[in-house]
Amino acid sequence: MRKAVQFGAGNIGRGFTGQLFSESGFEVVFVDVVPELVRLLNERRAYPIRIACDKPETVIVKNVRAVYGGDTAAVADEIKTAHLMCTAVGVNALPKVAPAIAAGIEARARAGVTEPINIIICENLQHMAEFLRGEVQKHLPTELHGYLDEHVGFVESVVGRMVPVMTEEQKREDPLLVVVEPYKHLPVSKAGIKGEWIPIVGVEPKENFQAYVDRKLYTHNCGHAAAAYFGHLKGYEYVYQAVTDPQINAAVRAVLAETGEALIKKHGFSPDEHQAHIEDLLARFANVALGDQISRVGGDPVRKLGPEDRLVGAAKLALEFGIFPRNVCKAIAAALHFDIPTDPTAPKLQELVRNLGPAGALREVSKLPEDSELSREVVKQYATVKDEFRP
Repeated sequence: MRKAVQFGAGNIGRGFTGQLFSESGFEVVFVDVVPELVRLLNERRAYPIRIACDKPETVIVKNVRAVYGGDTAAVADEIKTAHLMCTAVGVNALPKVAPAIAAGIEARARAGVTEPINIIICENLQHMAEFLRGEVQKHLPTELHGYLDEHVGFVESVVGRMVPVMTEEQKREDPLLVVVEPYKHLPVSKAGIKGEWIPIVGVEPKENFQAYVDRKLYTHNCGHAAAAYFGHLKGYEYVYQAVTDPQINAAVRAVLAETGEALIKKHGFSPDEHQAHIEDLLARFANVALGDQISRVGGDPVRKLGPEDRLVGAAKLALEFGIFPRNVCKAIAAALHFDIPTDPTAPKLQELVRNLGPAGALREVSKLPEDSELSREVVKQYATVKDEFRP
């Protein structure tokens, strides 16, 4: 049986890639630093995922086990005989798993393994392959850098499956349970693949991969965030409540019309195909069974208002292609009103707005000059958006 080493046994590792690898006939070996997760996966050798839809079904993912991430020798031993690797650990943890990946690659090289191995990178980071390759190379002896270049593929991916925050009741039901939406497609960069590609359920190698990265960020992430920020202004708790509100639905569509026009001009997407993609996304956002919370989707607004992230980056992309992003600016203005006290960065954002005004906050968080046309439009809309979406 082929073996996939999956770094990260969290929502994406268990709730998405682990399922794809298992269904494709791989044994899935999770690498995680939560001892209880490792223990339960080894004890049960399987775990449930619940597909959230009109008639929810539970799927049992089989042929799994786990090793503790702190045991570098054990992880390296698994990599030595693996056919595939995958990371879903979060951007900040990538440098922490790089030494174990390097140890495994060194073990393969010393054992004379010439079969290439690919690492699918499921992280929310631009140029993730270049970053992870650099981190791994730091921990490899110089004489093995050539082996790394020749025998290891760093394969970027676009993760589109939505996994909401688990409720306390669901956690009590089963600590290994993950609730996910039915969507099961994982575009990956064909250019990053080394050697012969092993077909995997749902994994789709793409030639023009940057087009799919941009579409995910400026359609899926942008539209999702806009729905959350408009929904917060109206007092909704769940994203499905927001996107089924006619006013918010129309506002999100207006945002996606601007980003869609830019993406079509940049990447040559078919207008009909792109519109079908938008309709599919809006239907997925409206999935009641998923129970996705506005606090999660809109959470960490400081990151989501980053200079190249889903909203400000989308506005810049539109401007680049001659489209004035009035509706994207409205979503940015709504984000500046996101004031959930328990959020990790919302209180900081509110403090910046209070002390510096919306233009000053955008300067600090989004690196937008206060006299830029984008900043001026957001400031104008900041004054009116709260009343426009008043409950």
